[in-house]
Amino acid sequence: MGKDRFDDVLSVIKAGNLLQREEEEKKASRTIVWILAVIGAIAAVAAIAYAVYLYFTPDYLEDFDDDFDDDFDDDFFDDLDDDKDAKD
Repeated sequence: MGKDRFDDVLSVIKAGNLLQREEEEKKASRTIVWILAVIGAIAAVAAIAYAVYLYFTPDYLEDFDDDFDDDFDDDFFDDLDDDKDAKD
């Protein structure tokens, strides 16, 4: 009977160690999940801030390109008209 009791105690100790290891693994996985959640939240806030920045920042190049194209077209067609008059 002493050997059976010793085997029971030994199996309880092994089961306790096994449960403790599983709890440690769960804690490690929870830590990783929390770290990834914090990184994801920071990335989401940064993306929203960048989108708001782009929305409110005026586009200066758009105005510049429009003005340049109009002036270029006018000068180009005026030069063609002057060349036709000179040839005639």
